[in-house]
Formats: sequence, structure tokens, C-alpha cells
Amino acid sequence: MTDRLALVTGATGGIGGAVAEALLRHGWRVRGLARDPGRARRTGPAGVDWVAGDALRAADMVAAARSAGILFHGVNPPGYRDWRGLALPMLGHAITAAQAAGARLVMPGNLYVYAPEAGPRLGEDAPRRPRTRKGAVRVEMEAMLAAAEGLDHLILCAGDFFGPHAPSSWVTTVLMHEGRPLRRVATPESPGAGHAWAYLPDLAETFARLLDDAATLPRQLRLNFRGHHLQGRAMAEAVAEAAAQADPGGRRPPVRPFAWTPVYLGAPFVTVLRELIEMRYLWSTTLELDNARLVARLGAEPHTPLAAAVATSLAALRARRAA
Repeated sequence: MTDRLALVTGATGGIGGAVAEALLRHGWRVRGLARDPGRARRTGPAGVDWVAGDALRAADMVAAARSAGILFHGVNPPGYRDWRGLALPMLGHAITAAQAAGARLVMPGNLYVYAPEAGPRLGEDAPRRPRTRKGAVRVEMEAMLAAAEGLDHLILCAGDFFGPHAPSSWVTTVLMHEGRPLRRVATPESPGAGHAWAYLPDLAETFARLLDDAATLPRQLRLNFRGHHLQGRAMAEAVAEAAAQADPGGRRPPVRPFAWTPVYLGAPFVTVLRELIEMRYLWSTTLELDNARLVARLGAEPHTPLAAAVATSLAALRARRAA
């Protein structure tokens, strides 16, 4: 194992890219696995050493992880489909690679593993009894880590991702209307319900700070990242305000409830829509992540003010549209 070398899978995506950038800022050497390294060099974070390979092939993962001290598992099934058929094998290959290299395996966790009755405030030991298919897969993934012989691992649980490089999130696809002019802001939250949000640069910085002291971490560690826990329409209102600030005429788009009826009508024919319905409870139930253990370890959780985080995310989305 070589100190300060990290393999990051999914480094061309949202969480993987943000973690790669954070590790580079902290003085790590970062290796990225990509099926097309040439394209990854053009579109991914600068400074990453890209190697050819596929997370669905165990041999590629083992070769890419050679000499790494950290393996960050940030890859998702292509097209976010067939989670059980693809996510479990990819994690299995990451575990094999981390074991071969003697590396700590690191990955983000999410709220899918919790049922409504687990809240409203969640510590790391809250019972994980998922009600959704994706939640059941996440529980299986965490069990795989716990059962892997000789494997050190870190899971940092967080809410819904948003940020400058998070194209596949509720903020960009629903609240910010990715690919369309922002004429209105649609919000799926139920009145009064709390919702957990994770600004990717803050989450990535948290990973980097924890990994700077990886030698002092317990062999198996799960922590909570609180991020922005917002009530009701607070995120939607922040998006609308950021849009008004960026508009030359100061036009503020109206905030409207998200239209669930088309989702239910299309659900019998579209798997993704059925999964959205399964996870609708996350918008009507308060599940707040208690980060006391994380704060005790770091002293403070990295935290960008909401207005700045949303404005940066919206500006990045507009730049992608213009490109």
C-alpha cells in the first residue's frame, strides 16, 4: 500500500468527482477508473490519473487499486437501472480490489435504508428496515462491507445530493428543471416535513478531512453528515431566490407543488417512476441525520450557507445548458 494514493470510481460523476477534487486539494494522488480515459480527461476533474477499466470487471478493479490506500466507491449502475443486478457485483469487485491492495473502502450512504418510523432524528445506530427496493439493496451492500474479511471501511450517510456537478438529483431535475428554462420551481415536499440535503462540495470535503486521519479511524466506521436539513418548501424557495438574483430583470419564478399524478399514471410502464412512488415518503416524513459523532471527530462539519450553495449549483447548471 502506498500512502496518499486513492482510487476513485465514478470520478466523472457527481459524488465521485467532488471527492476526487477534495482529495487532490488535500494532497492526495488520485487515480480514476474510466471505460474511456480520453473522454474522462476532457470532462472529469483535472489532476486525476485516469486508467482504463470497468467497475463491472473484477480484474480491472484489482489492477486499478494496486498500491492505493483508499478506494472510494462512487460508481452507480449505468443509467441508474437494475440496481440489484449491477450494484452488488460492482461493490463485490470493489471489496475484492480493496482487500488485495490493503486499502480502506469508502462510500456514501443514504436515507433509503430507513423506514418512516426510524425518525425523526437518526443516529448511526438507528434501525435500518427499508421499505423500498433500492433501500433493500443498500442494506445488502452495507452487510457485504461488514462481512468482508479484513476490510477496513467508512460509510458517510447523507441526504439528497445537490451541487455544481450533480446532474442526477432532485434539485437539478425537479426543482431547477434541468434542460428547460426555469419558469417555475416544483417542490415535492409535504408542508412542514423536514428533508435532508447534502451539498456535494461540503460532503466531499468531509470525506477528505476524515481520510486525512485514516490511520486513526476505527476499522469499520459509519458516520452521519447532516448537511442542510430544511423544512417544507425551504429548498424550493432558495432556488427561486437564487434564480431571481441571477435574472437581469429580477424575475422570481413561482414555487408550485410537484405534479405527482403523471408519475402515478406512468408508473405501471416505467420502473423509475415506480421507484419514485416507493420513495415518496422521504418527502412527507422528517428524517434528520444526527451528526454528533462526526462533529466530535472533526470539530465541525463543513457547511456552505444555503444561498451560496444553491446559487453556485444553479450557475453551474446554466453553464452546462449553454455549453
